[in-house]
Amino acid sequence: MVPEQHVGPVDASKTPRYAGFATYAKLPRIDEVEKTDIAIVGVPFDTGVSFRPGARFGPAHVREISRLIRPYNPAQDASPFELVQVADAGDIVANPFNLDEAVMQIEEAANELHESVEKIVTIGGDHTIALPLLRSAHKQHGPVVVLHFDAHLDTWDTYFGAPTTHGTPFRRASEEGLIDMESSMHFGIRGPLYSKKDLEDDTMLGFSVITSEYVEENGIQAAIDRMRARIGDKPLYISIDIDVLDPSHAPGTGTPEAGGLTSRELLRALRGIADLNIVGADVVEVAPAYDHAQVTAVAASHVVYELVTAMARRTAAERDA
Repeated sequence: MVPEQHVGPVDASKTPRYAGFATYAKLPRIDEVEKTDIAIVGVPFDTGVSFRPGARFGPAHVREISRLIRPYNPAQDASPFELVQVADAGDIVANPFNLDEAVMQIEEAANELHESVEKIVTIGGDHTIALPLLRSAHKQHGPVVVLHFDAHLDTWDTYFGAPTTHGTPFRRASEEGLIDMESSMHFGIRGPLYSKKDLEDDTMLGFSVITSEYVEENGIQAAIDRMRARIGDKPLYISIDIDVLDPSHAPGTGTPEAGGLTSRELLRALRGIADLNIVGADVVEVAPAYDHAQVTAVAASHVVYELVTAMARRTAAERDA
C-alpha cells in the first residue's frame, strides 16, 4: 500500500520561520488541503475572565512563536505532520459583547468543523470556551473523560450571579452530563480556595485531584500512573489552562498562582499519557500583555505540539490497524 502523502509545514531551510503566514507551526491552512485529520483552531475570546483580561490575543501569540516548532518530535519518536494531515483552521468568531451568544457560536463552529475533521485542538481564549467545546465533544463521543490541567478547580457555581465564566465550565459540564464522572480529574491544583466546600463540591461533580504538592512529593511518574489508572482507554478530552505552570514558567496568564508545575513536568505528564484515546483538547488562558520574552507562548506552543503528536500517533495506528 502506498503511504498517504500529507502537506506538511513550510520548510524552514527554504523560507525563514519569521516570514510568511503565521499559522501554527507554519502548517497549511485548512483551505489549502483536501482533507484534514487534526485541525488547530483559535478562539480569541476572553469575556469570561475574572481578573486579568487579554487571553483574546492568545491564539495569535501562540501561533507567532510556534514558528519555531520542528516537524520531528524525538520525545514521542514521531513526525506527526507526516502521519496525518494537520492544518490550521483559523479562528472561531465569538461575540465579545454577549457571552451567551459567544458560547453558542463556539459550539456551533466546533460542530461544523467536526463534520470534516476527526479531532480538534483549540487555542484560547479564556477557559469559558471549554464548555461549548465539551458540548461539541459530547455530541461526537457521548460523555468524555475530562483531564483538566489547571491551578484552579473551575467547578465554582457562579460569579456575580453569572453561571458561565472561566471559573465555572466544569461544573456546568458535569451538571449537563457531558463528562464521565467516574474517570475525570484535575492535575496541578494549588493555591487558596473560598472554603473547604469547594473541594467537597468538586468531588460530587465527578473529579479526582492531583495537586501540585502531590507532584512535588511523589514525582511526575507517580502522577502519570494515577492518571492512567483512573482514565483507562475511554474517550479523553484534555483541557489545559496554562496557569497550571508556575508563574516563572508562564507569567502571561490571567490568574497566576505560586507553586506550579514546570514546563518540563507538564510536557512529561502529557507524554506519559500520549497513547491514550485523546479525542480533543484545548490550551487556554495565554495573555500576551503579561508575557515577557514570549515565555508563556513558548510553553503553550510546545504543549499543543505534544497533544497533536499524541493524537496523530493514535489516529495513524487506528487507520493502519
